[in-house]
Amino acid sequence: MKTPKNEFDRGVSVIACATVAEELRHLGVPEDQLTELEFGLHAHPEKLREALQREIDALDRAGGKDDLILGYGLCSNALVGLVSRNRRLVAPRIDDCIALFLGSRQEHLRRLAEEPGTYYFTKGWVEAAEHPVAEYERIRKRYGEEKALKVARIILANYTRVALINTGNYRIEEYRAFAKGMAELFGLRFEEIPGSNRLLKKMIEGDWDSEFVVKEPGDEFTLSDFLKGEEES
Repeated sequence: MKTPKNEFDRGVSVIACATVAEELRHLGVPEDQLTELEFGLHAHPEKLREALQREIDALDRAGGKDDLILGYGLCSNALVGLVSRNRRLVAPRIDDCIALFLGSRQEHLRRLAEEPGTYYFTKGWVEAAEHPVAEYERIRKRYGEEKALKVARIILANYTRVALINTGNYRIEEYRAFAKGMAELFGLRFEEIPGSNRLLKKMIEGDWDSEFVVKEPGDEFTLSDFLKGEEES
């Protein structure tokens, strides 16, 4: 594995979803090394996998053999089968990006056990507009308030809390107001919880230990790669 650095390696590339890319910019990843994919692809894992493979293939065609970091978790198995011909592929060994914002897979699992009915937000999630408030607004404009609330409450039937993860990477006030407003609108409890840049920093500084999956050129990501260590978590 690489030796951790204090700044981002100028040769490494990153492909990340919009929510993760938002945090990576604040941590020093330059735009010319960062490819951002739309958040909405998460709703269609097959399309997400296809989009990621296209971007990997494009980087392979462009030449170079530097490492390629994927700013994604397993994400409904979307990473399974991805491969690069020329580069090592690196991804955090997590289920989804909530663990990236909380600092570790273990912290994510701990919070899930404490309160599983939590809808998480970060700045990126608010701005991606792929959330129940956006769906509520679309339905309200077409069918009215009553119908919109009914549909939104069905979507959120298993949730009891809206939690805003404060990673400390940006001014939080307007995103706090949004998350509070959503909680009030749908009758949920609001809480702001501390985030952590720990795992994100390890990812971009090359500190790729057992918390990461590293695949050599020509080797595919497998489901078992992301399940390793699950018993100890």
